[in-house]
Amino acid sequence: MHLNPYGEDVVKLAADLANRRPANAKELADRCRAAGLVLEHPVTAQDLDRTQEVLDAWEKVVDADDEHGRAESLNRMLAAAATHPRLTDHADDGWHLHYRDDRQPLGALLFSLISVGTALHLAGRGMRRLGRCAVTECTAIFADTSRTGRRRYCSQRCANRDAVRRHRALR
Repeated sequence: MHLNPYGEDVVKLAADLANRRPANAKELADRCRAAGLVLEHPVTAQDLDRTQEVLDAWEKVVDADDEHGRAESLNRMLAAAATHPRLTDHADDGWHLHYRDDRQPLGALLFSLISVGTALHLAGRGMRRLGRCAVTECTAIFADTSRTGRRRYCSQRCANRDAVRRHRALR
């Protein structure tokens, strides 16, 4: 997976994994491949455990009360996960930048990708560009990649449900 300047692909993957946690290593591998990640090693139960830890830490970033809290949580992740940037052509798909050592297991890889990708996303798009759905009974996380930066719902379905609820309340 190539990190784009906004970290959009990575934060979408993180939100997808956080909203529907993978049940086993095979599911984790399948969903990472579907997101465009090149997996160089077999995915293990340890990778699944590490991914759960990564998602727990990432949800603290999402749920931070303010920008400074969000930055502090994310900086802790970055300090624990990232190493110096390096150019690589590991999958023969063109030179690109990695913020991690090569040949890491998937759990460590996701920690690095999610940390750096989220930092790029928030720094490039705005510190409020992660959130939880505004529908009270929905706890889904979303990455706001909209042009205006005003997204409040995880899906069009939740936005419509809330609009109908507000309309009925006015009657």
